[in-house]
Amino acid sequence: MKTKAAVLYEAGSPLVIEELELDEPKSGEVLVKIGSAGICRSDWHLMSGENAARLPMVLGHEGSGTVEEVGSGVTVVKPGDKVILSFVASCGHCYYCNTGKPNLCDKHMATSTTMLDGTYRLHKGDQDFTPMGKLACFAQRSVVPDVSCIPCPDDLPLEIAAMIGCCVTTGVGAVTITAGVVPGSSVAVVGCGGVGLNVIQGAKLSGASKIIAVDISEGALEFAMGFGATHTVNPKQQDSVQRVKEITNGLGADYTFEVFGSKETVELAFDMARKGGTATIVGITPDGQIPEINPSTLVRQEKTLKGSYYGSARLHSDMPRIAEMYASGQLALDDMVTHRYHLDEINEAYQNLVNGDVGRGIITKFDDR
Repeated sequence: MKTKAAVLYEAGSPLVIEELELDEPKSGEVLVKIGSAGICRSDWHLMSGENAARLPMVLGHEGSGTVEEVGSGVTVVKPGDKVILSFVASCGHCYYCNTGKPNLCDKHMATSTTMLDGTYRLHKGDQDFTPMGKLACFAQRSVVPDVSCIPCPDDLPLEIAAMIGCCVTTGVGAVTITAGVVPGSSVAVVGCGGVGLNVIQGAKLSGASKIIAVDISEGALEFAMGFGATHTVNPKQQDSVQRVKEITNGLGADYTFEVFGSKETVELAFDMARKGGTATIVGITPDGQIPEINPSTLVRQEKTLKGSYYGSARLHSDMPRIAEMYASGQLALDDMVTHRYHLDEINEAYQNLVNGDVGRGIITKFDDR
């Protein structure tokens, strides 16, 4: 079959919208008609060349859609089901899957540029195309592993389902699962994009008393106040570490989160944590950028520095739980969507992201114009 897709051929060049060949789903695979796909900075890291990628690649890892066809052996979903797409296809059998860390699945990581069986479903002639996260959801249709499909209620909007597939689970999970923020604590969030806004929401859900949004964009800081931030700090305008200490009675924050992805912001999050505090790194830094963390400070101040991948979530149980939290009004996700695009407008969408547009952009239309 044919599918229109956004292809990255060369880092630093615009995505190319073209028609590719898409294979039928094999055993354990599902054909999904993509309904929504989020404009996430992780794709930009590959587009800009900040992180290496096997090219050509069909990007898109934050998505949702409707099942159209299933391969042999698939029982978790059927044609007509709406699904959230997970960019980690956890095998269910490796050490990490069996010890409650499916987000770190060995088999998924070992096949990071292919499907789980080491082959491809997207082609043009003899050329194979890498599916980002085994999803490639910047396309009209995609074949994905069945374990990447999390069934969701029919009344869950597809654009909300897409965000739960990445930025919501990553942000809320980093707070509630990875860091384990406790009621009454202080939290500083460095970077207030789509994931950062959900870190802020996770901190609010956890009962944090002070939630400090840190960003160099005044627009992003103002927007963050609508999602639970109690204070804002702009590093371009003030000594942000000192300001966080002032807000927290001279101590520094109990928990800090780095949610942008750079050497400087990792160092900032570490420095903002109080003695005995926890700094959780969520953003992906560009290749070659190594933050400078003083090990003597780590020891003498007993700080904890940890990473959070995909919010440390158990995807098949945590994503439905997050969907229920949205349905009950605990998560303000509708207000996060500030731009809706057609697939043909994807390069404009990423330029808007780079220019600092607030909130989340979502591709909601994939049909031929």
